Amino acid sequence: MSRRFVEQLTDGESTEEIYLVTDKQLRANRNGNLYLQLELRDRTGAMSARLWNVGENIFRTFEVGDFLFIKGKVQLFQGALQMILSHLDRVDSARVALGDFLPHTPHDINKLTERLRGTLLKLNNPHLRALAECFLIDDELMAGYSQAPAGVRNHHAYLGGLLEHVVTLLDAAERVMPLYPNVDRDVLLMGIFLHDIGKVRELSYAKAFAYTDEGQLIGHIVMGVEMLNEKVAKVPDLTSEPFPTELLLRLKHMIVSHHGSYEFGAPKLPMTPEAIALHYLDNLDAKIHSFTRDIRDDRNASSAWTPYNQSLQRRLFKGLTEGVEPTYSSPLEPIE
Repeated sequence: MSRRFVEQLTDGESTEEIYLVTDKQLRANRNGNLYLQLELRDRTGAMSARLWNVGENIFRTFEVGDFLFIKGKVQLFQGALQMILSHLDRVDSARVALGDFLPHTPHDINKLTERLRGTLLKLNNPHLRALAECFLIDDELMAGYSQAPAGVRNHHAYLGGLLEHVVTLLDAAERVMPLYPNVDRDVLLMGIFLHDIGKVRELSYAKAFAYTDEGQLIGHIVMGVEMLNEKVAKVPDLTSEPFPTELLLRLKHMIVSHHGSYEFGAPKLPMTPEAIALHYLDNLDAKIHSFTRDIRDDRNASSAWTPYNQSLQRRLFKGLTEGVEPTYSSPLEPIE
C-alpha cells in the first residue's frame, strides 16, 4: 500500500501513517493540562500535530529526528491544516524508506553542480579561479555543499537547497552585472559561492534538519570565514604567489556582511559594492522563494490568503477564485 504524503491530506481525513518528527514541545493549555505539540514531515511538506492529555512519560519516548507511526484526524484550524492525534508509536528507522521523508530540490543535482563549476572555473582573476579550484577538488566538502539545505525552516529548506540557491544567485548576478560596471564581477561571483558555505558544517541533514553543536555555538558566518582561510592557505601551491591581502579582506567582508543589518545577525554592514549587491540578491531570492512556497503549499481553497507567516510577519494573497469571498482584515496580521 502506497503511503499517504502530507501534501495529499485533506480536512476531515483520518490517517494512519509514519512521519518524521522535526519538532516537539510539551505545552500546557489554559487549564494547566499538558499536551504534545509536534511538527510531522515527509518529503512533500510538514504539518503541525497535537496529542491532548499527555505527560512526561510519553514526551520522553521519542526525540526530534525519530519516526512515528501515528493515528489521527486532519482538521482545518485558523486557515491551516493540522492533525489531532489519538495514538503514536516510535518506529525503527531501519523500517522506513528515508527518501520518503526529507524534502529535496526538484532540480538535478548533477546539473546544478556542473553549472556551479562552469561559472567558478571561468573566473578571470587567477587568484579567485585558483581559490575556486581549491574548494572544488575537496570532494567531501562539495558532497556536503550539494546536499545541504539553505536553512532549517525558511528558504530552500530541503536537500540541495543551498546549491540551488547559490546557482540561482550566480545566474541573477550574471544578468545584473552589465547594468553595474563598477561592481567587480569575479569578486561578486566568488562571494556568492562563499557566503553560506559555513552551512555545510552548521547544519545536519542526515534525517531531520537541525544544527550541529558547532553550528549552534559558532554559526555559519564565522565557520565560513574559517573555511575560506583554510583554502586560501593552499592557493599559493597553484599560483606560486601569495593570495592578495585586500582581495581576501573583500571576500571575508562579504561573508560577514551578507545578512545586511545587525538585527539579522550581520557582524558588519555591507561596505563595498560587491557586498551590498550580494546582500540584496541573497535577500531577493530568499524572500521570493518563501512567498512562492507559502502560496504553493497552502491547500486551503476556501481562503484567498495564506495563514500568517511568523518569519515574514504577514499573510500572503493567493488570488481570488470563484466562490471565495475576499477577506477584509489586514494581511499584515493573523486572523483571530
